[in-house]
Amino acid sequence: MKKVYFDSRKCLGCHSCEFACAVEHSESKEAAKALLEEDRPLPRRRVRPVEGACLTIGCRHCDPAPCVEACMAGAMTKDADTGEVICDTDKCVGCWMCVMVCPFGAVRPGEVFTIKCDMCADREAGPVCVEACPTGALFEATADEFAQRRKAREAAKQAELKT
Repeated sequence: MKKVYFDSRKCLGCHSCEFACAVEHSESKEAAKALLEEDRPLPRRRVRPVEGACLTIGCRHCDPAPCVEACMAGAMTKDADTGEVICDTDKCVGCWMCVMVCPFGAVRPGEVFTIKCDMCADREAGPVCVEACPTGALFEATADEFAQRRKAREAAKQAELKT
């Protein structure tokens, strides 16, 4: 399963990912029109300043997922094929148990149902936040691809220290 990963060294705090996410989840799917919608769309991913840097907060599709275990209505489920944690808004009763147990603060209460990253399931091109990030701070990868990327970064850092 591919997940969205974050490289804090590359994040400018521009909020492009937030804006693109909100527009993607709007009724109109157009920036100018989304701003005028009665129910203004909310981003599923948020950027927050933390000690002089920026951190992006989005669903990590945990395994096991505390939000799935806590959901009394059965609205939060984990897709066996993709590993994605999904909220069925038709089943969500707004008890916010999932919000309370999420260790990352990635699940938020909406007006009626939970708001969380859905990996832009309706988009063939993948998560819009990744596409919108101008620096590549957000990227999509499998756990193995992420580990390889991290090892390569560490090897480059070690090589730089030796020179």
